[in-house]
Amino acid sequence: MITTALLILGAYLLGSVSSAILVCRLMGLPDPRTQGSKNPGATNVLRIGGKKAATLTLAGDSLKGVLPLLIGHLLGVDALALAATGLAAFLGHLYPVFFGFQGGKGVATALGVQWGLYWPVGLTVAAVWLFMAYVVKISSLSALVSMALAPAIVWYFWPEPALIGMQVLITLILFWRHRSNIHNLLTGAEDRIGNTEGD
Repeated sequence: MITTALLILGAYLLGSVSSAILVCRLMGLPDPRTQGSKNPGATNVLRIGGKKAATLTLAGDSLKGVLPLLIGHLLGVDALALAATGLAAFLGHLYPVFFGFQGGKGVATALGVQWGLYWPVGLTVAAVWLFMAYVVKISSLSALVSMALAPAIVWYFWPEPALIGMQVLITLILFWRHRSNIHNLLTGAEDRIGNTEGD
């Protein structure tokens, strides 16, 4: 129980480390919370700082999801503990204790959780995102479609109720965080990749 509790707490604290803010500070860029979409995520960093900064942000946000799940696997915790760990990392990114609980929208960290949970899950969700991005060229729509399908993908590869429930919660919260993007999509105002409001 203590090990599981520490794992979940560690996942939340790691998730609370904002890659976007740290990368922008290290590279002498404006705080992403004050520029562009004001979202501390990779797409906004791309807008204000270019591809290198965005790539570093994406990698950092993804690792926040991957590492706690890998540690959970190494410790041999059960599916319920893995689910709680993944959700904690995701919520840490959205509501980071170190940055006034003002975080990103969670796509990269959610994908990291999926990779850390079971790599075929992460690979499949990423493939859906890439396919949608190639076809529609809208980052937020690609993310929403891939995450909408994610619970079914988890069910297919690892039909464990706790893990499916975790992904359903992540998907629902992610859709809530993207409500402005959904409004823009419905009104035809959402920008295409390269100048989007997504995570």
